[in-house]
Amino acid sequence: MSTVDTQELAEKVQQIYRQVAEHPQGGFHFEMGRPLAERLGYPSELLDAVPPGAVESFAGVGYFFDLAALRPGERVLDLGSGSGTDAFAAAHLVGQFGRVVGVDFTPEQLEKARRLATATGLDRLVEFWEGRIEMLPMADAAFDCVISNGVINLSADKARVFAEATRVLRPGGRLAVADIVTEQQLTDAIIGNAELWAACIGGATQENTYRALIESAGLVVREVRRNDYGFISDQARSATTRYGVKSISLLAIKT
Repeated sequence: MSTVDTQELAEKVQQIYRQVAEHPQGGFHFEMGRPLAERLGYPSELLDAVPPGAVESFAGVGYFFDLAALRPGERVLDLGSGSGTDAFAAAHLVGQFGRVVGVDFTPEQLEKARRLATATGLDRLVEFWEGRIEMLPMADAAFDCVISNGVINLSADKARVFAEATRVLRPGGRLAVADIVTEQQLTDAIIGNAELWAACIGGATQENTYRALIESAGLVVREVRRNDYGFISDQARSATTRYGVKSISLLAIKT
């Protein structure tokens, strides 16, 4: 567990991602939208299958669908699904016989994702549930793959997140994520700053610790790669330089 005030953190996260949903052209610590997604590696044909209203609020930190290797008919869970870019992309990949569920706790993000799903008819393939990624409202072994993009770093209890992801995965299921990690330990002042947590910096864990938490949950890390990702604000860039804050994409398998 971290030393951050978890209630203040939740409020800060919801405040930022409310703005991401409602005002995607606003100023943030991070880039957003289709240009970012394309630079991270999302194929144009995959983004074309996603409602533009979702893509405009895309705030991911990496690409992982090549690692996830989703197949038609599979069941997928998206942790911190936001306005739905990755959930809609996953629905395109698993097809009409698959199922995708997105989980988020920011009401405005959920409302936007649900509205887009209904307007485009994609609500036949994907649904969005309100919930916390540390306490998933799903049955054991319900999914073939769990995905997440730039969200787990926001949690103050990452061990619980990975334990829950493992619980809802079937044996042999995959965890495919992109997230922010560090090369050096952050200071207590940064870790205790809810605003820096909400900006995807303060909650970043050292990469080796992040991997250890995944493996302690019962998953085997198969691949890790660094992403071409950078923050915008001077404060965020300073942390990147000083502590080696970076984005990685990772694949792990449930044993």
